[in-house]
Amino acid sequence: MAASAGFLRVWKQRLNLGVPARRAFWGQWRKKPEELEATEPAVPVEKQPVLVCPPPPSRKYLPPKDIQSRLEARVREIFGSSISKDWQQVSLGESKLKYCLLAQLAEDLGHAVPNSRLHQMKSVSDVLAFYKTPVKDVSKFDELSTQELPPNLRIRWQY
Repeated sequence: MAASAGFLRVWKQRLNLGVPARRAFWGQWRKKPEELEATEPAVPVEKQPVLVCPPPPSRKYLPPKDIQSRLEARVREIFGSSISKDWQQVSLGESKLKYCLLAQLAEDLGHAVPNSRLHQMKSVSDVLAFYKTPVKDVSKFDELSTQELPPNLRIRWQY
């Protein structure tokens, strides 16, 4: 008890006698916020615009009416004109030719074969079947809301 009372007396004396505390002593060497110099970067930095989240990409795809002639033209361009009349039975076994064909079709039509379906594209007829299939960009809930529902079925949209 006596030791703690003596310790308090020493600190009171320091405070009363004007002995600076540690922060005051070491703080005198620090620059004050007003004294900080604004340094400009050596390379001018362009302010980039604030990025706004883009809308989700639409997966909607309607096949064009001339899809068969477009695909035939691409196949003859990539595989050469030596293909027989049965061009739909051309095998896509060689990866480079398969990639070239699918990449050009994706660019032309704006609809790419997803990675999960690439292994199914074994011949040109598989590619034709894929690109003939229309894709809707509507969820099942949106489809239900536009349909005439039976009277005993109710959907709560807010939960």
